Amino acid sequence: MRVAIMGAGYVGLTTGVALAYLGHKVICIDKNEELISLLNSGTPPIYEQGLRSILLEVRANLTFKTTINEDITESEVIILAVGTPPKADGDADLSQVEEVVNTLAGLLKPGTHPVIVNKSTVPVGTARLIKTMLGSGGSFSVVANPEFLREGTALRDFLYPDRIVLGAEDNLGVERLRELYASIISQDFTAPGYLTRPAGYFHPEMLVTDYNSAELIKYSANAFLAIKISFINELSGLAERLGVSISEVARGIGLDRRIGASYLNAGIGWGGSCLGKDIGALRHMAARYNYAMPLVEAGVIINNKQRVLAMAKLQEVLKDLAGKTIGVLGLAFKPMTDDLRDAPAIEIISMLLEQGARVKAYDPLAVNKFKKIYHYLPVECATDVMMLAKNCDAIIIATDWPEFKECSWERLGNLMRQKIVIDGRNILKPREMRKIGFVYLSMGQ
Repeated sequence: MRVAIMGAGYVGLTTGVALAYLGHKVICIDKNEELISLLNSGTPPIYEQGLRSILLEVRANLTFKTTINEDITESEVIILAVGTPPKADGDADLSQVEEVVNTLAGLLKPGTHPVIVNKSTVPVGTARLIKTMLGSGGSFSVVANPEFLREGTALRDFLYPDRIVLGAEDNLGVERLRELYASIISQDFTAPGYLTRPAGYFHPEMLVTDYNSAELIKYSANAFLAIKISFINELSGLAERLGVSISEVARGIGLDRRIGASYLNAGIGWGGSCLGKDIGALRHMAARYNYAMPLVEAGVIINNKQRVLAMAKLQEVLKDLAGKTIGVLGLAFKPMTDDLRDAPAIEIISMLLEQGARVKAYDPLAVNKFKKIYHYLPVECATDVMMLAKNCDAIIIATDWPEFKECSWERLGNLMRQKIVIDGRNILKPREMRKIGFVYLSMGQ
């Protein structure tokens, strides 16, 4: 099938390479010339598990361009995957969506009938808006098809999804998307060696619904996950006061199939480009209809509090932070990505600097991006955990990279000025850390 994707950012790029791997002929279009030049050279602009390998493998089926022309409208499926960043009031900025749709409206040819698929995360009512903007000629179909890709595992999530959600008003759009995703639904494609099919995975559920429901499903899913994290974080404070391990509590309640174990890791809270942005848009939508969402509001408050709590634990041990050297392990908001957007580590670093501390930082992937974006912050970036630990008065673990769990903390402690660890991700074992002489504080342990 011929597919055109508007936007070669995180969602557009991973969608494009995955569809190309499945045998579709894909064109990815982005007006960022530097980005397209990188992609045409075979260099991915982001880190994503398997992306570099699959990008090289699918070059025969994948083209990158900077301009939209009439040839694009001959594609059977046109996917919108442009950014919808938050405005100051939390509402989603649809200017990029509207720009692309206006361009397409002037190019659609009678009789071609492409299916316009929106994957950008947008407020309820956007699919209908897109349909209106494209005109009343009826030579197209519009489908709302939200993405559920997690950074770090986006390609795996695309190839082996839990569900595929389609919001549509005509059968042609639905059937075209069934054809597009046929090999994912049937799972009859050969899995890449670097992205093997999960054990026990069968096939995804396809949910066909209306426009508004599909759009609200996306926001609702992210809001629920954020609240689930905030719930375990709020409970972790009580666990500390009761002398209970929140990790054991999370394990016990996660064994209940109605609850599940995922997103029950207490720590310094969620970050990234999706949860906060989508919750902000959901709150803005609710406010437009004069509808209160206190549970969602509480989730945000609790999440923000966790970052401050980690600092409070550090001050509890060191008292005055001025002149102290603090190492921050992890910069990205989660492991297996170099994404720094709304990363808890960045806020913690800012608070440390405000308190007069000297800050050292290390991340397996995100150090170079951090130095480029936050070049104005006086932070010493280390090349490994040993370099970071040298002469530190304390270390804060801000990202749960496996490397931090597996390294020799006894060796690290010998390099530190004071053996103090604030484990913001609960990745270490309290008893073992204290046994080797650390003052060890975690979140709810």
